[in-house]
Amino acid sequence: MTLHHFILIIHLLAATIWVGGHLLLAICYLPTALKKKDPKIILNFEKKFETLGMSSLVLLIVTGIWMAYDFGVTIETCFHFKSGFEKVVSLKLILLFCTFICAVCAQFYVIPNLNENNIKKIAVIILTVTSIGVAMLVLGSTLRYGGI
Repeated sequence: MTLHHFILIIHLLAATIWVGGHLLLAICYLPTALKKKDPKIILNFEKKFETLGMSSLVLLIVTGIWMAYDFGVTIETCFHFKSGFEKVVSLKLILLFCTFICAVCAQFYVIPNLNENNIKKIAVIILTVTSIGVAMLVLGSTLRYGGI
């Protein structure tokens, strides 16, 4: 096994946790919370998932950058959108930035004021971050064939 393959396995395991956790939240917990108008259902899940989820996200960022360099995509070539690899890495970085914006909105604007009357705001963020995670997973899968 090469170092790159090992890093890929760590990346895939971290993606499984990150995307899987958000899918679980979006599919299993969110509908119940919306139906009952109970933000505590979401907050309890977030409290339990946060450490594992954030650790996975950090691993995704580190291993993703590492593999991008292995594929020849550097900070200088990012966002040039010339090769398939550059396109995928650049799009994933844009989506990561969008995830960061969602996290900032959630942590500083939505969660501090979350109640039964505005629970739909956190639902939008949850569905957005989940969709972004799935999109990043799909984009990553294209690297096996040279990117997009």
